[in-house]
Amino acid sequence: MGRILALDYGKKRVGIAVTDPLKITANGLDTVETNRLKEFIKGYLAKEKIECLVIGFPKQMDNKVSEAENYIGPFISWFSKAYPDIMIERVDERFTSIIAGQALIDGGVKKMARREKSLVDKISAIIILQSYLESLKNGRMERME
Repeated sequence: MGRILALDYGKKRVGIAVTDPLKITANGLDTVETNRLKEFIKGYLAKEKIECLVIGFPKQMDNKVSEAENYIGPFISWFSKAYPDIMIERVDERFTSIIAGQALIDGGVKKMARREKSLVDKISAIIILQSYLESLKNGRMERME
């Protein structure tokens, strides 16, 4: 049994969240530059076992796939070849940045700190992971392919 790792994959940065070993809570792990993500993943998987990778699925308001999928796809291909035993799931990530920003406001984070995009990315990853955990709990996980 391993943890579940989630990514809010962006062109510049990737927010990363992970569950506790019992897969009950979603916790922020880190934010890394996108060009360092593979190195980060390799290092993390050398220390921790994960059974599932959850990646945000960028969609537009009309439900069409966002342009961002063009740079997420190659990462997914690499990951599935490098780690064929780890399941990959996708979660609709519409509104996660807005929800993350509001969570920072509600949490009393000062305006200057909220401008730190890496914090928003990490919280977005937590929201993606929490959404996935909720869908598992409710038996509603939809395939995003």
